[in-house]
Amino acid sequence: MPRILLTIILPLALWVWAFVDCLTTPEDEVKHLPKVVWVLIVLLFPPLGPIAWLIAGRQRGFLRTAPAEAHPGYPADDRPGRPAPRGGRPLAPDDDPEFLASLKKNDKDHEEMLKQWEADLRRRERELRDGDEPEDGRRN
Repeated sequence: MPRILLTIILPLALWVWAFVDCLTTPEDEVKHLPKVVWVLIVLLFPPLGPIAWLIAGRQRGFLRTAPAEAHPGYPADDRPGRPAPRGGRPLAPDDDPEFLASLKKNDKDHEEMLKQWEADLRRRERELRDGDEPEDGRRN
């Protein structure tokens, strides 16, 4: 059983995983050769192709950086809410000035709404108190 695992199942799993990883990797993260060439290497050289892909084919971990034309911390296509990788890490929300500005705006909106609700509540309480008093002005 260990022979089957080491000689057939493990290399097959590595080959399938490397092939799928190679196909799904964006073109801008492929190193040294075009993506099509890497796919052919992985497919045609099963024992060495997947290992070569793992070692030299793709940028991994902290090697990923934002594209040069992108604004630091934001993707090149400017889709909102999708920070670009910087040094292998996405921009944290508390480091994003636009996100922080939106929080301040939301806080101001909520404070204004809360003041309106409080004023409305005071007005209704006053109306209820005035409506509960008897006609002759005496309280029970």
